[in-house]
Amino acid sequence: MTRKYFGTDGIRGRANGVITPDLALKVGQATGLAFRRGEHRHRVVIGKDTRLSGYMIEYAMVAGFTSVGMDVMLLGPMPTPAVAMLTRSMRADLGVMISASHNAYEDNGIKLFGPDGYKLNDEVEREIEGLIDGDLTPRLSASPKLGRAKRIDSADARYVEFAKRTMPRNMSLEGLRIVLDCANGAGYKVAPEALWELGAEVITIGDEPDGFNINRDVGSTHPATLVAKVRELRADVGIALDGDADRVLIVDEQGQIVDGDQLMAVIARSWLEDGRLSAPGIVATIMSNLGLERYLAGLGLSLARTAVGDRYVLEHMRNHGFNLGGEQSGHIILSDFGTTGDGLVAALQLLAVVKRMDKPVSEVCHCFEPLPQILKNVRYKKGRPLEEKPVVSAIEAAKQLLGEGGRLVIRPSGTEPVIRVMAEGDDRDLVERAVDDVVEAVTKAAA
Repeated sequence: MTRKYFGTDGIRGRANGVITPDLALKVGQATGLAFRRGEHRHRVVIGKDTRLSGYMIEYAMVAGFTSVGMDVMLLGPMPTPAVAMLTRSMRADLGVMISASHNAYEDNGIKLFGPDGYKLNDEVEREIEGLIDGDLTPRLSASPKLGRAKRIDSADARYVEFAKRTMPRNMSLEGLRIVLDCANGAGYKVAPEALWELGAEVITIGDEPDGFNINRDVGSTHPATLVAKVRELRADVGIALDGDADRVLIVDEQGQIVDGDQLMAVIARSWLEDGRLSAPGIVATIMSNLGLERYLAGLGLSLARTAVGDRYVLEHMRNHGFNLGGEQSGHIILSDFGTTGDGLVAALQLLAVVKRMDKPVSEVCHCFEPLPQILKNVRYKKGRPLEEKPVVSAIEAAKQLLGEGGRLVIRPSGTEPVIRVMAEGDDRDLVERAVDDVVEAVTKAAA
């Protein structure tokens, strides 16, 4: 059954176009009703990133939740992982993050967490969709049972302390010069504070949000600004968060970008040596580089692959006993600490390894040589281009071209009308030709 509102990571779209006040109100009402558990006073925590539209959506959702009798605790600008953590910590029945992650400011979204801090599964999302499209008027609360709303001023400090406690006890970051790019997003207050309290010298960029500049030429999706600043200041490391701070990219002291695959390799190696891996392997998606898989095999570790989306990585981790997983894009899930990707906590784990090994980041993080991997996107307006016969034939021919040593991954995006074509293998020319052939066929079918 196709879902109407939810994609791979909550509900997302153009603010005041797809994500309207009316929809936000209905999502609040429907989700509040779906999570009624007994007669106790139900509570929901709501965080957001720094988009202008966050105010509109936040207050619409407050109206929705209070209208079905839920009390609302407003966190203000707060990373997605902080919302998940505080949902559990504050014994709330629900958590909400208002964010479109790495998208431009014009978009926004709604991510939902259950009382355990985990994102909702497909079945619960379908139940909520059914309620959204139904008549909820008869189920609204009577006047004496309406909910209340209040702001939680201590939320920042709670998350900073939580993040710091994920570092080894008594370890300091003193002596490290760090350039931190907050993407003008949700982590612009808490991330610099945590690093500074741990003793680092912190130079912050992307920390002046104005409602419009989230992810604009900064953050993990636009690392060039951070690369230039690391080189200019001769910093030891650069850290780039995305708009809601649930993913991270690292820049080493030479200005080279370290992606999520290399980060997972570093943490896997460290945790293996310390006996901290709960299973002999990690979980990643179909987009992770073959080089990571081969590197892990050399350590005696497996790489389980899932569909794209940190929720699917986490689902596999929970079902099979893994405590480390993530995505090449920088979503790193460390289930010993949290229930979703956490850019700051992942960065702290890397910094702990750097301090312990007392080596430059470039040496610590270059675990393997990535295989040539090419990703191209094809935008389409309607239809199902991947089902067209010429596209099917092109895909099969590309697989034959790459052979058994290569991989071809083709998937529609879960957040925008785009088809992603990725291939990798030992021969860059073959990889490029395979991708171009498929992209050409999809482009013609999508025209």
